[in-house]
Amino acid sequence: MAKVKKTWPLHTRILAGLVAGAVGGIAANVAGASSPGIARGVETAIHYVTGPLGRVFLNLLFMTVVPLVFSTLTVGVAHLGDLKRLGRIGLRTLLFFLFLTSLATIIGLGLVAATQPGHGFDRATQDRLLETYRGDLAQRSQEFQDRGGFGVHTFVEIVPRNPLSAMVHMDMLAVIFFSLCLGIALTRIRPDLAGKLLGPLDALSEAMIVVVGFAMKLAPWAVPALIFNVTARFGLELLEKLALYVLVVFAGYALFQFGVYPLLISLFARLNPVWFLRRLVPVMVTGFSTSSSNATLPTTLKVAEEELGIPSDIGGFVLPLGATMNMNGTALYEGVTVLFLAQVFGVHLHLGQQVVVVLLSVMMAIGTAGIPGASLPMIMLVLAAVNVPPEGIAIILGVDRILDMGRTVLNVSGDVVTAAVVSRWEGTRS
Repeated sequence: MAKVKKTWPLHTRILAGLVAGAVGGIAANVAGASSPGIARGVETAIHYVTGPLGRVFLNLLFMTVVPLVFSTLTVGVAHLGDLKRLGRIGLRTLLFFLFLTSLATIIGLGLVAATQPGHGFDRATQDRLLETYRGDLAQRSQEFQDRGGFGVHTFVEIVPRNPLSAMVHMDMLAVIFFSLCLGIALTRIRPDLAGKLLGPLDALSEAMIVVVGFAMKLAPWAVPALIFNVTARFGLELLEKLALYVLVVFAGYALFQFGVYPLLISLFARLNPVWFLRRLVPVMVTGFSTSSSNATLPTTLKVAEEELGIPSDIGGFVLPLGATMNMNGTALYEGVTVLFLAQVFGVHLHLGQQVVVVLLSVMMAIGTAGIPGASLPMIMLVLAAVNVPPEGIAIILGVDRILDMGRTVLNVSGDVVTAAVVSRWEGTRS
């Protein structure tokens, strides 16, 4: 019999690469501190080998962002044409989705503001980090200042005069607004005409998800290269900050899963939260192991109907919609990550910018596909929108997989919470 070659799962290879890259980078940092020749050799390796490999990986992710957001949001909104028939149920579902996602983002920002895991670098280190990950940040910052910074003008410019120009310049608030308008417009024209545009957009969305998958196949080599670049230049100090960041993210997950959700279940669904969470365990375990809301959907539907008594007509509408649109964990993660990286780079985000982070995180979470790793291109856009170097996501890439598993638990749990609340509001539960 032919032997079947066993390979490690992708996330295991990425984690192993993270460890190898970190160990190699720290060793290079220590050796370079005592030998200028070794230090020059390390910089040469970063310049010609590990640096280009990491940039190719990041560019692959960035390449998908505009088409992915545009196509996913447009198609998602257009498919909500069913709301005209479902009326009150659809409106209540959407409003509760938006409430949960906004609340998750605000809690994430609040946790980072309170714990400040990215603070502590001296100005010289922050300057070196900015220099390393600057990209075209200086040009974007100058363009942003030329437009008058944040203010009324920012919100006026959300309505683009030229949608194609907004896409070229990655002005994502304008792109999102155009996508939402187009999606709504498609619900108001003849279905046969709308279908002619929705088909290609749906195909574009699926194709971009496949391209993200291509990028993730490169991750077992790109992640160690990226973490090597960071640790070789900045040593253990950055890894310590990264560990604090992971703790803050999981603290946010735990607070929302075992604090916010039970409170909402008790207040709005009138259910015992302990009883509810115990029956939700299969959904939580499946979400954690697959890191995919879509892959968890069959389990979610089964548990909602058979264990929680949610009517099939409500569950059949709310839960598939939630697997696409309701990404509470993703929004919390994005809020924490943006503010953490801003602290690492010494970029101060004032209140107006934090409001933009909330708005973008909510919209990006809605536009995030329910598959592993799909949030990475989205968060790069949120970073760019508030003038934090999007290339800085390289710092957290190595730990993203375990964080992805945790945020999927919040995503799928939020879907069931919403279904239970809507079911109660519709009077279908005692």
